[in-house]
Amino acid sequence: MAYSILIVDDSLPMRLVIKRTLKAAGYGRSELLEAANGREAVELMKNNWVDMVLTDYNMPVMNGLDFMKAIKKDDLFKDIPVVVVSTEGNESRIREFMDWGAAGYIAKPFTPEAIRDLIVNILGETDYEEDFNEGDGEFDF
Repeated sequence: MAYSILIVDDSLPMRLVIKRTLKAAGYGRSELLEAANGREAVELMKNNWVDMVLTDYNMPVMNGLDFMKAIKKDDLFKDIPVVVVSTEGNESRIREFMDWGAAGYIAKPFTPEAIRDLIVNILGETDYEEDFNEGDGEFDF
């Protein structure tokens, strides 16, 4: 099933890794939107349907937590699941995200299976069987 997934990370190479991982995890038919910071993501969400957000914490302009607080206060966006994909492993920081309604947390580095399993738990099925098993089984970043 195809979804619209917003990837919010200030690192272009990391956004590309996440997109590649999502495709390998069975979301190759999904629309994958990108933003380099929270403020850019909020603006993008005003003009695009988004089923789920994957956000980093450490970003300039507007960090992931401030971005999440902004959308969770907005009636239009408050029910969109947000998953934190970050190197930020501080337990109190992760708890703060969860207290603000994060649907999950994935530590970088991650595997396609970890992202797939979390998204399937939140959104439902993927095209996993068809897409994930294509190729030679090697996953080189």
